[in-house]
Amino acid sequence: MLDVTVIEDPEAAAVSLDPIRARLLAELAAGPASAAMLAGKVGLPRQKVNYHLKALEKHGLVELAGERRKGNVTERLMRATAASYVISPLALAAVQPDPDRFRDQLSARWLLALGARLVRDVGSLITGAAKARKRLATFALDGEVTFASAADRAAFVQELTAGVSALIRKYDAPDAEGGRGHRIVVAVHPTVKPQATELPDQ
Repeated sequence: MLDVTVIEDPEAAAVSLDPIRARLLAELAAGPASAAMLAGKVGLPRQKVNYHLKALEKHGLVELAGERRKGNVTERLMRATAASYVISPLALAAVQPDPDRFRDQLSARWLLALGARLVRDVGSLITGAAKARKRLATFALDGEVTFASAADRAAFVQELTAGVSALIRKYDAPDAEGGRGHRIVVAVHPTVKPQATELPDQ
């Protein structure tokens, strides 16, 4: 089972967003199960669960993990193909964000468009690498910093921009034979606070 996989097909995205099917995916990410085993967990008849599992299997979101005999019946044990899923903007190709349409380094919406392109591009690269049975060379850096003031944040962004720009100038070789272009995305945004688990008193 993959840790995370990307959904690019619009129909597969629609299937995964159905609440019942999303619940079945979550159950099957925890381990293989049959329709009968899942029926009790999700509170649906086995036939209904089978119907949903076939839809998920058709779009490659679940797969056969094995079979077992139970009385006169052979049960199919299904498992999720990944522990988690990300829906690519390709699933909404006609309205996917385009960062090149509006470039504003201080715009949160432009940052969102960059993030969407990152999901789309890396998802496509993962799909292609899997088909070619090759490893995909990527690198990511994630961290948090607490700024004492807005002025410190602005200074940090200025230094970050200068440093990354200098590295790009140093290593960029657009005319190198056999060279391959790489996209660099650097983002700074406020940390999202954890959501409260309990509802406030009315």
